Amino acid sequence: MDGSVARPRPFLALGLRIATAATLATMAMLVKLAGERGAHLAELVFWRQAITLLCVGGLLAALGKLSELKTQRFGAHARRAIYGITGMFFVYGAVMLLPLAEATAISFTAPFFAVMLSVILFGEKVGKYRWGAVLLGFAGVIVLTQPAFGLGSETSVDPFGAAVGLIAAFLVAAISFQIQDLNKTEAPWSIVFWFTALTTPLMLVALPFVFQPHDGETWAIIVAMALCGALAQILLTSSLRFGSAGVILLMDYTSLLWATWYGFTMFDRAPPTSLWLGAPLIIAAGLLIAWRQHRLANLAQKGDTAPI
Repeated sequence: MDGSVARPRPFLALGLRIATAATLATMAMLVKLAGERGAHLAELVFWRQAITLLCVGGLLAALGKLSELKTQRFGAHARRAIYGITGMFFVYGAVMLLPLAEATAISFTAPFFAVMLSVILFGEKVGKYRWGAVLLGFAGVIVLTQPAFGLGSETSVDPFGAAVGLIAAFLVAAISFQIQDLNKTEAPWSIVFWFTALTTPLMLVALPFVFQPHDGETWAIIVAMALCGALAQILLTSSLRFGSAGVILLMDYTSLLWATWYGFTMFDRAPPTSLWLGAPLIIAAGLLIAWRQHRLANLAQKGDTAPI
């Protein structure tokens, strides 16, 4: 099975992924706001899943499309649910532990993990250029997390938070391949529904241990966060239906603009110098991976399978 090929509508896939990036950045900002107002991480994950489940299920019922939920691949949905809920904890955890811009920049390492997974899972041949890009990207992470690369008054990024962010990026890459595989036989609605249907009961078990009363403004933030998550889930799943995971993940880079703006306007956090030094290295590495993958696809069409 080729894990890097999706239904070819690249411009639609890129547009959907740009919209996904903006929506996810907004959701991350709301997660951080809710966390600062006392909402627990597990509680936020529960409401994110429960509200998405209600939205998707209700919409499908209203449209008379509940038949799209039928599946012959329950096991694949279950595996995606396990990875997905674990990834959500790490993604939300990184946002709560780190400033928005830094958490977003670290999330850009997902394409590097996608390269490594393509070798491990699908036996794809990877040459010196893409391996070099992976090393360059992780060098960017090192620059980003070290105060020595910034101004003397700046502090380093929390190492634990950075580790959580890297694990989150790895899981995002792994989940992208899972969704791409499911897209071959399942409708996007079905993928989102089963993910939320399988994980919401799990989070409900944990809810009594972490739930706290909230004021009206906090509840509004939590609901808005969950609605953004539901929309982003549909957009993300659809983007992976029409484009290659290793390439369209690059559109996530646009979320750094949103994260930087939200960090400054909502949390009074100006981006450190290390962000402007490290993020370009990470982005450049990702762009190099995308270009080499494009070249690889062209060579494959001509019958040349040499690694690049």
